[in-house]
Amino acid sequence: MQPFGLTVDKFLDHAAKWFQDCEVVEAEAGVVVKRSTYAALRERSNLMSGALAALGLRQGEVVGTLAWNTIHHFEIYYAAMGMGLVCHTLNPRLTAAHLAAMVNEAENRVLAVAADLAPLAAELIPHCPTIEHVILLDASDADIGTLGSHRVQVWHHDALLAAHGAAATWGAFDENAPAGLCYTSGTTGSPKGVVYTHRSNYLHTLRALQADAVAITARDTLLLGVPMFHANGWGMPFAAPAAGTKLVLPGRTLDGPSLARLIRDEGVTVAVGVQTVWLTLADRAEASGESFPTLERVLIGGSSCPDALLRRLEEKLGARVQTSWGMTELSPVGAIAPRDLPEDAAPASGRPIMGLDLKLTGAEGTTLVPQRNVLGHLKVKGHSVIERYFRAAESALDDEGYFDTGDLAMIDTAGNLTICGRAKDLIKSGGEWINPNEIEAIVGTHPAVRHVAVIARADEKWGERPVLIVESQGEDPRALLEMLRGKVADWWIPGEVAEVPAMPLAASGKIDKKRLREEYAEGRIEGRKVSR
Repeated sequence: MQPFGLTVDKFLDHAAKWFQDCEVVEAEAGVVVKRSTYAALRERSNLMSGALAALGLRQGEVVGTLAWNTIHHFEIYYAAMGMGLVCHTLNPRLTAAHLAAMVNEAENRVLAVAADLAPLAAELIPHCPTIEHVILLDASDADIGTLGSHRVQVWHHDALLAAHGAAATWGAFDENAPAGLCYTSGTTGSPKGVVYTHRSNYLHTLRALQADAVAITARDTLLLGVPMFHANGWGMPFAAPAAGTKLVLPGRTLDGPSLARLIRDEGVTVAVGVQTVWLTLADRAEASGESFPTLERVLIGGSSCPDALLRRLEEKLGARVQTSWGMTELSPVGAIAPRDLPEDAAPASGRPIMGLDLKLTGAEGTTLVPQRNVLGHLKVKGHSVIERYFRAAESALDDEGYFDTGDLAMIDTAGNLTICGRAKDLIKSGGEWINPNEIEAIVGTHPAVRHVAVIARADEKWGERPVLIVESQGEDPRALLEMLRGKVADWWIPGEVAEVPAMPLAASGKIDKKRLREEYAEGRIEGRKVSR
């Protein structure tokens, strides 16, 4: 058979040839500010590859991006990866100090920056000696002034393209070459770098396009509510052109009114993002009475979604909500609930997709027998699963080639995966274990509860005791604890409840329990003792 390198530039090549007039749309605050086509984006991205080469970049070197979901960011993705550079997506919600550590470890030579993030870049650059060029996306001369006092060469995106844009050869490298670099969100520890190869991204895209996965087609319009700086936007910037799907990029604004307008005006059929994004849309629909007749499916990930919230989303959005589970280390899709899952099916994180194997082990690493309907530590292997972290000397895999996700999980008889919490989040009280996820799952069914988390507090007598933290509509704490009685052991029931105005979330959409523990320890979250 013909050798055919599995490189991601082929997705945009395919779209430009066979879906040349299919649109990619960019919006800001719900208003479309730019329209392009796959054919035009392929041409501009390829010319930008030539411009990056003119800056002295060569295969294997790193281009950082500090940007939102925009057309220019999309172009930089393909311009860098197509010519064999590594696209390092940086999370603009992190501090300059955290970003500097990542940039320096990756040795970024070029940084592409959204105009409104120029002040953050100005704070970052003095601490990053490897950065030589900054490309300002959608910028003005005033933005260049923000960075002009630094030693770096600053370019407008379009000015760079006009001055140095040139046709470039794409895909002239091995499919196992690195394509992207993304750091974990750091909700349970320090962020770690994950390097995606062209091959892993290509095969991950085919996995996502399976009929029981994301399953977008050329008839769909996809709203990408996942940041492109988080695990390649769940791989959707690859999957959309691969399928010839119209792509809607909402910029940085993801409030309810903006999303409602975009969905209505652009005829969105599929939307992806963390549950908090769609909760704002549900709030808007409830307040305004709006409906979304074109919207068929909403794919959510990040934190586990309480059952009551899941039903509310489906009711207010008028669309099937597909739950999913994944990790940065998995590229990131791991399991997705099938689109035709019966409405009365038990809630689960999803079903594994072809290309990913998983198993459950005991705490010591021994494979559990049987594998179904038991609680165990979840390990995975596959063509898009990490082998080792960026710059790490040691492999992250066990002796059988499986990666330990750090999650506790169960697999039911039908093969549905349910994530039951992080192993690090288990609470040891009086020598016995308490699983916060079981408490969260029960309290999360209350209609007044939007988000719920259980963390440990130190206790002189018992070692650790659970604290229930909720974002709710002023529900009586005693009523929430009463829900647990008879469903968990009495000694599992928390003695403290804290209500927060907004649950802290990482960029991945997961509840940031690390931050909750810090804020509780510092007294910024005050628990209210409740008699059991």
